[in-house]
Amino acid sequence: MLRVFICGGSGYTGSELLRILAGHDDVEIVGVTSEKSAGMAVNELFPAFFIYKDLEFENLKLEEIRNRADVYFLALPHGKSQEVASALVEAGRKVIDLSADFRIKDASVYETWYKTQHLYPDLLEKAVYGLSEIYREQIKKAQLIANPGCYPTSVILPLYPFLKAGLIEPDTIVADSKSGVSGSGRKADISISYCEVNEDFRAYNVAKHRHTPEIEQELSSIAVKPLTIDFTTHLLPLNRGILSTIYAKLKKSLKTSDAIDILKEFYQNEPFIHIMPDGQLPSIKYVRGTNYCFITAVVNQRTGRLILISAIDNLIKGASGQAVQNMNIMFGIDETKALKNLALIP
Repeated sequence: MLRVFICGGSGYTGSELLRILAGHDDVEIVGVTSEKSAGMAVNELFPAFFIYKDLEFENLKLEEIRNRADVYFLALPHGKSQEVASALVEAGRKVIDLSADFRIKDASVYETWYKTQHLYPDLLEKAVYGLSEIYREQIKKAQLIANPGCYPTSVILPLYPFLKAGLIEPDTIVADSKSGVSGSGRKADISISYCEVNEDFRAYNVAKHRHTPEIEQELSSIAVKPLTIDFTTHLLPLNRGILSTIYAKLKKSLKTSDAIDILKEFYQNEPFIHIMPDGQLPSIKYVRGTNYCFITAVVNQRTGRLILISAIDNLIKGASGQAVQNMNIMFGIDETKALKNLALIP
C-alpha cells in the first residue's frame, strides 16, 4: 500500500483528496493535518466521510510527520507550503504541492504577484509543473510536483495543440474564465457569502489575477517565445466548476471541423480529455465532480478567430483530482485509478 499524508485536510482541496482517495485501493491515508481542527476525527468535521472515523486531524509538526509516508499532498496556503515542501524533499519524500509556491519558475515573478517572499528558489528548478497531459514523462521521475492552478488548467489545455503547431498568433490570446465560489477556498468572507453571490455574476481581479503569470509562463514555453495575454475572471453563483472561453487570431484559414480534428488527434490517447463534436459545447454540468476536461473549438470565419471553450471541475481536474492523477503517474499506478467517475446528472 502507498502511504499518503495530507497536509491541510480541512479545506476544499484537502477534503476532495480525502473523498477521492477513499476509492483508491492502492492507498492508505496515514495522516492528515489541520491547525484549526487538530484532535477532531475527520468524520466529525465532515460527517459524510464516515469511513474516516479512526483518522484524526493533527497539528503540522514536520519532525513528527516527515518519515510517516511515501507521498505528501500539501493543501496549504500560498507561502506556507514552501517550508513544508523543503523539509520533506530534504527527507527524501515525494511531494505534490497544491499551492502556487512552486508553479512559477522565477522567484521574483512569484513575489511580485503573490506578495510573499520565496525562501527556497533553489527548489523551483527541481519542481515539475504537474499538468499531466503535457509533462507526464517529467512527472514520472519527479520528487516535487507543482500542481497547476484551476484557471491555468482550463486555459492551457485547449490552447496547447494550436500553439504547439504554430496555428495562432501568440500575442492575440484573450482568456475569459468563470468559476464557482469554491475557487476562493473554504473560509469566512462576506464577498463570497450566500447573499452576496446568489443571483449575481461579476468580474474580479481584472488584469491582475495572480494565475496570469502561471498561464503566461506555460504558454511562453509552448510558443518558445515570451508572450502575454488578456485574462479576465468572473465569479459564478455556483459551488464548483470553471468554464473558459479563449480567443486567438488564426495564422491561416481553418474550418471548425479542422480545429476539432486537431484537438481530437492531439488528445486521442488522453483519458481525461474529452473533445466535443461540432455543434456541442462544454458545460460545467458535464464535468461536475469529475477529473475530466471537456473542450471544443469554433472558428469564426468572419473574424478569422479561433474560439476555444473548456469546462472543468475546479476542485478536481483543477486541483485534487489532478493531484491524484499525478500521484498515480509518479508511482506507476494506473493513471485513471480512483478518477473514472462521470458527472452527476442532474
